Amino acid sequence: MTPQDISTLIVRTSMKDRAAFDLLYRQTSAKLFGVCLRVLKDRGDAEEALQEVFVKVWTKADRFTVSDLSPISWLVAIARNHAIDRIRSRRKPAADIDAALDVADPGPGPEAMVVAGGESERIYQCLEELEQDRAQAVRGAYLNGESYADLAERHKVPLNTMRTWLRRSLLKLRECLER
Repeated sequence: MTPQDISTLIVRTSMKDRAAFDLLYRQTSAKLFGVCLRVLKDRGDAEEALQEVFVKVWTKADRFTVSDLSPISWLVAIARNHAIDRIRSRRKPAADIDAALDVADPGPGPEAMVVAGGESERIYQCLEELEQDRAQAVRGAYLNGESYADLAERHKVPLNTMRTWLRRSLLKLRECLER
C-alpha cells in the first residue's frame, strides 16, 4: 500500500467511513503494534495500547493534513506518544515541592556540629590517656564496628578479657570526659 493510499484512508476515516477505517487498521496495525511493543515491552499492554491508538485515529483523523510527509509517520507518532503516555501514567506522582518544607533535616544543626566537634576532640584526647592496646580496641569496637570476638582474636586475648578491657576503658573515658 502506498503512502498516497494510506493518506486517502485517513481522510476517509475522518469522514467516519468505517470500511476505510477497517482497511486502515488491517494495513497499519502490525507496524503500530510493533511500535507499541517496543516502547511498552509487554505484549498485553501493547495490544491494549494499539486499540486505544486506533480509537484516537478514529476521533482525530480530521486533524491529519495531506502533505509530502509520510502518513505512516503520523500514525507512528500517535502510537509512540500514546505508549509513552501509558508508561508515564503508571509512575507515582511526584510529591508536592511545598511538602519538602515540612521535612526536617536529620543531620545536626550548625550549633550542634560545633559542640560535637569540640566533644569529638575531647574524646580523642581522652582516648590518648588509655593504654595503646585498650584505645585501639575501643576505636575498633565503637568507631569501626568490629565485633568483640574479632578484637579478642587480633589482640590475642580471651573474649571475656576483651569485654573487660572495653568496659573498663569506657569507664575511664567517662571519668576523663567528666573532668
